[in-house]
Amino acid sequence: MKASRMYMHTLREVPAEAEIASHVLLLRCGMIRKLVSGVYGFLPLGYRSLRKIEQIVREEMDAAGGQEILMSAVQPAELWQESGRWYAYGPELWRLKDRHEREFCLGPTHEEVFTDTVRQNISSYRQLPFNLYQIQTKYRDEARPRFGLIRSREFIMKDAYSFDLDEDGLSKSYQEMYEAYEKVFDRCGLEYRAVEADTGAIGGSNSHEFCALSEVGESEILYCDACGMAATAERAAFRDEPMPAEDELPIKEVETPDSKTIEAVATYLGLPQDKTIKALLFSVYRGEGVGPDYAAVFVRGDRQLNMTKLVNALGVPEFAVEFADEEAMHEATGSVGGYTGPVGLHDCTIVVDSELIEAKNMCAGACKEGYHLLNVNYGRDYKADIIADLKLLQEGDPCPVCGTPVKAARGIEVGQVFKLGTKYSESMGAYYKDENMEDRLIVMGCYGIGVTRTLAAVVEQHHDEDGIIWPVSVAPYHAMIVLVNGRDAEQTALAESLYAELTNAGVEVCLDDRAERPGVKFKDADLLGFPVRITVGKKATDGLVEWKLRREKDFVELSAEDAIARTVELIRNEERGSKWQRKS
Repeated sequence: MKASRMYMHTLREVPAEAEIASHVLLLRCGMIRKLVSGVYGFLPLGYRSLRKIEQIVREEMDAAGGQEILMSAVQPAELWQESGRWYAYGPELWRLKDRHEREFCLGPTHEEVFTDTVRQNISSYRQLPFNLYQIQTKYRDEARPRFGLIRSREFIMKDAYSFDLDEDGLSKSYQEMYEAYEKVFDRCGLEYRAVEADTGAIGGSNSHEFCALSEVGESEILYCDACGMAATAERAAFRDEPMPAEDELPIKEVETPDSKTIEAVATYLGLPQDKTIKALLFSVYRGEGVGPDYAAVFVRGDRQLNMTKLVNALGVPEFAVEFADEEAMHEATGSVGGYTGPVGLHDCTIVVDSELIEAKNMCAGACKEGYHLLNVNYGRDYKADIIADLKLLQEGDPCPVCGTPVKAARGIEVGQVFKLGTKYSESMGAYYKDENMEDRLIVMGCYGIGVTRTLAAVVEQHHDEDGIIWPVSVAPYHAMIVLVNGRDAEQTALAESLYAELTNAGVEVCLDDRAERPGVKFKDADLLGFPVRITVGKKATDGLVEWKLRREKDFVELSAEDAIARTVELIRNEERGSKWQRKS
């Protein structure tokens, strides 16, 4: 493609709305265009890279036995009501009505639709297993879209669904998809880590999240170099600290004026924070149109609450839990803001972290303004409705597997795989008949890749102060030929010859033949970041050009023939991502 005919508009200034590198560079390169908050269109260069990522995904899915289909993004409410997710998915579900007042949603995912499709056509065990997938636009009504393509309201996703006879079959399908995802992200040039993850609104029994490592990632990862444990912070278990043996002392009320925080009460009473009990008060909504219940949550004073673990313990969607109005909860339960403890509460769900069960002689709020209780003990003084690991694992805490201090990193979630089991087949009646003609539930898995988010993750990992540094496998073009002086006949002839020969050799080439200053062209070449730059300048009369890799600082002077040969060799070697593959 010749740049003089391309729809290409680069920006010199950083867009005011952009906060992270991928957002800045994709806008500056003219690869995406914002329509409204969280909704972006793809312009020619960006769409080329997006299609390449889609093709990599498609090739690896096909190689793993997937069959591509395409379902509607508009989904009837009845299917979501049948699965129980019409309410449970929450406000991120983009709902709408047609002129007949029938309710629909714009699909954020397609478990219901795929389950409905399969249950209508599968009757025998002989028809299983199989895997269906699609690459399609999805919608989530994000409360705070940000970071460009990282958290948007409209995005492109590959979602696949496996259908098996039993759990053994699901485990095989799950492993096949896990390995296919490794190949996809290797080929895209990403440095990533696969970690155990919470199943969230999708549900199921087990999940792994593929995180492209990045300081701007929204996923926090905890990992252990000693034993290989790796999980998102939401999912990571916490190893309870062994409690020293103590005799239970008599409970005692003490005055603690102006001591509403753990730090304040520990200082006032001269106690370590690990001898205190922290209280957190929540309203819990358990159904559409139903008013809140209350939950009082207790963890050790030096610990942080993991909200995902709390949501899972309560058995409600994430959006259904919010911090309580202290006055309203006081009237209903006897709690007192800043002085709430587990002794004496009523009419609320008491949720206690597992570490407190063996903790002796703790300090807790007295449910009385300005007072705390000393020597509070589980079993004797209070009991729980729910006992669970509620703690947030943080860097330096003991690994839940081997006890070695864990390390932390951040990542961009680019893919996730789930073992759904019979969650959807049971609620939606998806059965097959076994060898004995008895009905059995189909066992399912689902597997998602954020295609647009993967594009952003590639840019986050592959850029410098001058622009993007594309891996060959997903670059909009493989090479940029910079024609320094388009009015020079010899330069023009050599540039055109290079362009024709590289194109005939299967190299995707952009010839910058615009009537621009050389400095502008070089700036744009660095900004756009195509892997190879060939500069045709004053030495064209001698058949010489400058050949440069975008990822390297220096250029070499080559004959036009050598420049062609070196470019073709590079592209052939790296097009499938071999240069960027993860080191084992």
